[in-house]
Amino acid sequence: MKRNYQIDEPIPLKHRQLVQQTAFHEAGHAAAIYLCNRQKNLPPVYFQITFGGLCASTPETDRLKKLPHSNWVATVEGGNLIHSLPLSVIESSGYFSDHESHAYQLAYEADIINLLAGPLAEAKYVAERDNETFNPRLVNVEALRYYGGTSDLEKVDEYLEALIATQDKRSKKLNELFLAAFRFVEDPSHWYAINRLAHHILENDNEIIGCEEIIEVIDNALLPSLTYDRLSANFRC
Repeated sequence: MKRNYQIDEPIPLKHRQLVQQTAFHEAGHAAAIYLCNRQKNLPPVYFQITFGGLCASTPETDRLKKLPHSNWVATVEGGNLIHSLPLSVIESSGYFSDHESHAYQLAYEADIINLLAGPLAEAKYVAERDNETFNPRLVNVEALRYYGGTSDLEKVDEYLEALIATQDKRSKKLNELFLAAFRFVEDPSHWYAINRLAHHILENDNEIIGCEEIIEVIDNALLPSLTYDRLSANFRC
């Protein structure tokens, strides 16, 4: 889950703004992986946040490489529930039971929501920073490309093509999962946890933030309000 750095704006972002947006982007991915998967009773999956340099050569990255601290790039590694055969292959083979195939579909959908949560978190941060409105009509699926979401959307398309045969049904499912991801990011307790994790990312001095450390930051952010079980009873991704 890596934020793309092909900026489609006429005026390049200031480097500090890009760093902050990236932190919220990756915090959105990480919070969704942990909280949404847990709320759906899906198996835990290992993930971490790593830091490295800008490798791709684009006009924007070439400009950023000349700036102080230009090698700051955060990326969520791991966190995907689906690693092997697509659902279409498994269903056609008859290898899994109906219950197992349903669980496999839930895993696909969870991965898609977690992918969409990254650029949505970045979009919400930018909207609040610029005192703009944040809603699913203004920030739709295609708009996520302006918030580092191009690579995330490409992965989402791959998942949907493996999950659903027809384009109309894929579009309907994408809209459904996009709204689920939007509700996740908009939830006040989740947004507070994303904020806390984003600031933890920005203050980090290590090359890796491990899974346990990420979970601790999120859990500590949720503690001042209700317990996790009471929160999950009132919200479902």
